[in-house]
Amino acid sequence: MTALAMAEGTCIVSSESDSSGQHTGSEEGEGAQQAIDALSAAQREVLERCLHTLTHAKNDSHTLAALLLITRLCPAGQLDSATLRRIFEAVGLSLPARLLVTAVRGSDASGLPPEELLSLGTALLAALSTDPDMAAHPQLLTTIPLLLGLLADGPKWSLQKQAQHQARQGMEPDQPSQAEDGEQSSQSINTTKEPVQDTAGVKAPAQDAKSTTGSEEGTAENGAPTSHSTVKLDEALATDCYQVLITVCALPRGPDQLLARGAVPALCRALEQKQTLSHEKGLPLLGALLSGKTKERAWSKHPAELLSLLARVSQDFCRATGLTQLDMCALVPQFLPLPGGTPKDTDLTPTMVSLWVALRPMLQAKLTPDQLGPVLVLSACLLDLCGWEPVGPPKFCCLLVNRACVEVRMGLEEPPDTELSPQLQQTLTACYRVMEAAMEQACSSQGVTQQSDAQPQTAITGLSLQQSRQVLRVLEEAFSAVIYHLQQVDLSRYSDPFIFATFRSLCAWLAEETSCLKEEVTALLPFLMGYARSHLQGESQDQGLSNWMSEMSVGDCSQRGAWTGKDALRYLLPALCHLSAEDTPRKVLLTLDTPALLVTFLSQGWGDLRGKGGAALSRDPSMETACSALLNFAVTEPERVRKDPCFRSLESLLSFKPAPKAPVEAGQRRFFSAALRCLLRGALDSSSRPGPVRVTPALGGVVGGGWGAVEAGSAGPGRLCEGPALDHQPLVREEGWLNNHTLTMLGSCSALPDPHTHGALEEASAQWHSSAPFCRQEISVLVKSSAREPWVAWAI
Repeated sequence: MTALAMAEGTCIVSSESDSSGQHTGSEEGEGAQQAIDALSAAQREVLERCLHTLTHAKNDSHTLAALLLITRLCPAGQLDSATLRRIFEAVGLSLPARLLVTAVRGSDASGLPPEELLSLGTALLAALSTDPDMAAHPQLLTTIPLLLGLLADGPKWSLQKQAQHQARQGMEPDQPSQAEDGEQSSQSINTTKEPVQDTAGVKAPAQDAKSTTGSEEGTAENGAPTSHSTVKLDEALATDCYQVLITVCALPRGPDQLLARGAVPALCRALEQKQTLSHEKGLPLLGALLSGKTKERAWSKHPAELLSLLARVSQDFCRATGLTQLDMCALVPQFLPLPGGTPKDTDLTPTMVSLWVALRPMLQAKLTPDQLGPVLVLSACLLDLCGWEPVGPPKFCCLLVNRACVEVRMGLEEPPDTELSPQLQQTLTACYRVMEAAMEQACSSQGVTQQSDAQPQTAITGLSLQQSRQVLRVLEEAFSAVIYHLQQVDLSRYSDPFIFATFRSLCAWLAEETSCLKEEVTALLPFLMGYARSHLQGESQDQGLSNWMSEMSVGDCSQRGAWTGKDALRYLLPALCHLSAEDTPRKVLLTLDTPALLVTFLSQGWGDLRGKGGAALSRDPSMETACSALLNFAVTEPERVRKDPCFRSLESLLSFKPAPKAPVEAGQRRFFSAALRCLLRGALDSSSRPGPVRVTPALGGVVGGGWGAVEAGSAGPGRLCEGPALDHQPLVREEGWLNNHTLTMLGSCSALPDPHTHGALEEASAQWHSSAPFCRQEISVLVKSSAREPWVAWAI
């Protein structure tokens, strides 16, 4: 086949696409089928003959001729899947790969100029990639580094060989139009494969973008030229290259495939060198790579390139005006690193400050809801990343919180059957994040005074008392709307990610604020507990929510992991700790069987820790908070503790239940021995005798206001005498708690610290005096020996 015929074929083979790189047929499958159906009988016969010839082609010339005839009958963009599949089976992907390799090596064996080979090879790849199965084929994936190299650095074949080719064709050598005079650059392709004229199959080497695009002359560490101007790529060729990459990126594992083949540094280099279509197609492609699950790995693998990219995008955003800047609000978040995932020794503050400077006029302007949504989303992302420090003066911070709260009220205070659009849900989720960031300051004393350098950067510096009250007021109004919305949620929507975001936001509010909206919160407790219980007991049904949690990076940034059903309850635990300490909500929680849910959570958490060998985490704050809530129930509801079987399960869990062959009592015995030895013996300090006994500092804050707040009869030593599971009398003697510790202390000290401690010891003494002969004898001895101290006899 002549060079002219191949050049003509190149134009026809190229898939038809618009300026955005997408195929012009809006319904590609329907358009292809219509094109095939429109063929006459004679044309169909010719098409079949061409496909037969293609299948039985003996060399590349026959293959290319058949392809030319096929695309003349039906352009590549209009071929149906079945025809594309037959072409793929006949040609495979080795031909376009060999076309690319031959071009970048500058081989003369093909008899064609390199640009012709590149154009034809990329056009074939673009056409074949329209089928998802072909796009995921390993042979096509091996061409990705070559395509990335072309997009990043242009077609840098040897200009000397190009001139020699032109001389053989009887043409005057042209002046270099795509590189500076005298530049001698070629692709450093590490391959020994045969050129395109041979029939042997050749695969493109699976190398990264750096190894495939480096210049023979000086290059920087990232592979970019250091002393020569960039060679520009033909727009049609660039369109085909991006078409292949965009198609691959849309595959389930496509982002991983591109990331592993050097897509991020290559596309960043293309933007830096202002290569053809790099801004129109390369930037959106990078945004897609950095918006999903590959975001964290991309930042950890290519921090320098992505920091430079973020700075460039931020500069473009700050320089833009009007509607262009509003449109870019949806673009910038894609290029921000994850909170907590910023490279070490990196100061993002200047970039964040410049972004906030550009955002302030937008938040102060009158915008439509559709325009305001992306502005609030970007604001929330910046807050997650760097806190309040770079935001601006307190007045603007209050304005930001106010706008977020107003949007929440407007969005959620709708009739119960109103369906929220996905765009509105995204906006409201961003507003929740702004509100959560504001709560940490407005609900604490730190937020109303000048912040010191030692305080975290999340502080709103200089927030006055009046401004703090204003923020609290608008937050209260917004969370009233949140409660109203959650009251309308039924079981069928429990797996909705937006409902989880709303639930999580309310839990954050309840963890900080315990005095507002008490009646509304108490009325909502059945939903809150039902929602948490549903996720804890049905984790396998939450796959959609799990995917959303992963993509949104919800959770602890330092320990990201897969979503589990326990996460819903974890967010609610701080609120339960507060609510279980108040009479009215505690009664409601007991009717909802909350202690049993907490025990289940502890049991599962303890099983997870044991499964990890106990070395994964030094402590689990959520398990500690669950224990605090259970302690509130144990102290304030002793009758419920005696009767509720979940507390018997908790007792078995806390006593470190031994292996099944060992007696159950052995584990309980160890637990109560440790309690007598470490807790009760360490509760009171008589070192200051002959003065009054004191509560030790370590036990001073165990429950509520201190050790003395444990009501007599509700907890304390007397409770160790009850229960059928274990005879505690031998433990009292063996540990020496009564005679060697308590009775000795009473005989040597002048008074007990408070009436509560007195009551607890009085009950314990009465229990053991009535049930244990040896205890009765020891108590009688102390009473007789302390007759001169009436308070001792009265105490016991």
